[in-house]
Parts: sequence; structure tokens; C-alpha cells
Amino acid sequence: MELMERLTRHRRALHRIPEAGFREVKTAAYIRRELDALGIRFETPMETATVARIDGRSERTIAFRADIDGLPIEEETGLPFASGHTGWMHACGHDGHSAILLAFAERCMELKQDGALPCSVLLIFQPSEESGGGAAHLVRTGIFEKHRPDAVFGLHVMPDEAEGRLLTRSGELTASATEYRLRVSGRAAHVANKQNGASALGALVHLASGIERIQHYRLDGLNRNIIHVGKMNAGEAINTVASSAYLEGTIRTYSEDDLETATDALRNLADSADLLFGTKTELDVSEGYPAVVNSPSLLPLSKRAAEAAGLQFIEKEKPYLFGEDFSFYREAAPVHFAFLGVRNEALGHTSALHTPTLNFREEALAPGVHFFEQVLLHSGGDV
Repeated sequence: MELMERLTRHRRALHRIPEAGFREVKTAAYIRRELDALGIRFETPMETATVARIDGRSERTIAFRADIDGLPIEEETGLPFASGHTGWMHACGHDGHSAILLAFAERCMELKQDGALPCSVLLIFQPSEESGGGAAHLVRTGIFEKHRPDAVFGLHVMPDEAEGRLLTRSGELTASATEYRLRVSGRAAHVANKQNGASALGALVHLASGIERIQHYRLDGLNRNIIHVGKMNAGEAINTVASSAYLEGTIRTYSEDDLETATDALRNLADSADLLFGTKTELDVSEGYPAVVNSPSLLPLSKRAAEAAGLQFIEKEKPYLFGEDFSFYREAAPVHFAFLGVRNEALGHTSALHTPTLNFREEALAPGVHFFEQVLLHSGGDV
């Protein structure tokens, strides 16, 4: 089967069946049927995770990862192969990532049959990147202690960049993404007797204004950090002291020390609100996704592979501020993550990630397959 036929078939079949994280049952079944048809053995360390191995000519092993979950977004593309699952869409391109890896799997088998697969290949089809940190769960199953990859590579489609571009950098590529939630319990009272209450709303205002000051006063101004308030609410009636309040937001940083400083400051801020207003505040900080930090040793290999695949290699000056759970693979091996341009203005493929109109050509995915192949062929002693 020709490459474009493979990519088109896989991408469109997967696009029709987007599923929630850790519940990608149809998606995992499709992937496993395709691997079976290719004669590739695989393991299922989690219900919807699939890890396949193809042995090559050397003991060196390079892993390649695709994420497989969808998003709770109602699709508005009007495509003939649009989502068949109401309220769900592959709005982050994970259908494209999985299609690339499946097409690459077939190419690896062709190389193996010709005696030309230079090293062993580990194919990772990972659940729940969008929420729940599927990569962390997968790493902690111990599957990589068994297979011991020498490096892990990953690609993500990027509709902000034109087709034919590959963007990456050494070191920090994406930020850590940590969610926090503050729940304030106060004491209700009529406004005429407000001294008898404990204002959760007053505490909330104190918290919101204090959070804005953490970045300014507690963190190094030369570092790149965001402490963002995304949602808050409080109160029950126009003439009562609010008995409850809620605030949630996200912290984006590249430094684990800065993340610790920010979370410690949130705890202190919550304590100060309770002392001032007589409330009780609970702080919940999620584990979050660490920053993706590309191994400097893998950048030359990425550059050679991109150029050999016909891609324009762009080394970014600044990292992105969004999060990506590919970061957890650093617990298993050196990692390299890159972004593959899929923007095509002539065809109107300009919608951003996580929007209901995201679309791209399957032809834009083909360089991703070539890039993975060239990583293998150019790996030498670089991993």
C-alpha cells in the first residue's frame, strides 16, 4: 500500500471515532487490528495503551510516540469523515499523530523484510494526553524498564506553521502545566448583620489580587512564568454575606523551583485569607505536566533527519507556553519532541488547535513519516 493511501485511510478512520482519555476503546481496537495485520507484536500495559516492538539489526532501541485521545468539542468542519461521536472531536490532531505512527510501522516492517532496519523500534500509542497525564501512567507501568529505549521521539501537528516545516529546539520546548483550585468556605449572614458572617467573597477577592502579585514579587523576573486565574465565582444572594467561593487557574513555568515557589505562595496566601476573613480555604494543586525538555544530544540527529526528509528545519528561539505530557518520557530515556507544520492557507486550513474547525491535509503528514524513518537511518551513535 502506498504511503498516502495508508495515511489517508488511518487518519480518516480515526478521525471518525474520537474518544475521551483512558476510554479510547474503539481507537485502541483499530490500532491493534492494524498492527496484527502487519504481523507486529504488541503489549497492552494499560487498557487502551499499545506498545509495539519491531526488532532491528542492533540492540539499540528508538521509541516513537503518538497520543490517541480526542477532545470534548463538537466538530464544525463539515468533513465527510467528521466525528461520529456527538460532542467529541480530534481537535488536537491526535488522529494525525496516530496515522503517522501506523504508516511508519508499515514502513519499518518493509525495512525489516529487506534487512535494512538499523535498530529496534518501539511504537507507543498512548492514551489520555489531553487530561490525566496518560504518559505518566504508561511510564509508571514499568514497560520501558523492560524495553529500555535509548531515546524517545514525538511529533505534534502545528496549524500555526506552514506545511513542510519542522520546529523544535534544544532544552525547554513546552512549559509545565499545573492546575490549582481554591475552595473557600465562609459563614452566611444577612447584610444588615454582616459582622456575624465570614465573607467567602472577601477572601476570594484577596486571593485573586494576591495571585496576581506572586509572579511579580516572588519569582525571578528573568524567568518565564505565568500564574493565571481562569475562573471564579462566589455568593448566593444580593443581600447576604457569601458563604462559599471558588477559584481555579493554571501555572505555566519551565523551572521546578519556580513551580514550588508559586505553590508555596498559594498556600501562604490561602492561610492569610482565612486569618483575615475567618474563612476556611482548601487548596488543591494537580500533579500537572512537567516541561518538555529536549535532550541537547538529539538535536543534531533531528536536524539531519528533518533535512533528509525534505523538511525545513527551524530551531525556535523561545519555547511554547502550553503543556504536553510527552515530558514524562524523560523518566525513561532522553527525549526529542518537535512540531510539524500543517497550515495551508490556500485550502483554508488555518484553524488553531483545540478549535471545532481544525483540519489539515493527509499530504502534510507524510513528511512526519519520512522524518521518523530518517531518524532511524541517521541515528548512528547519536542516541
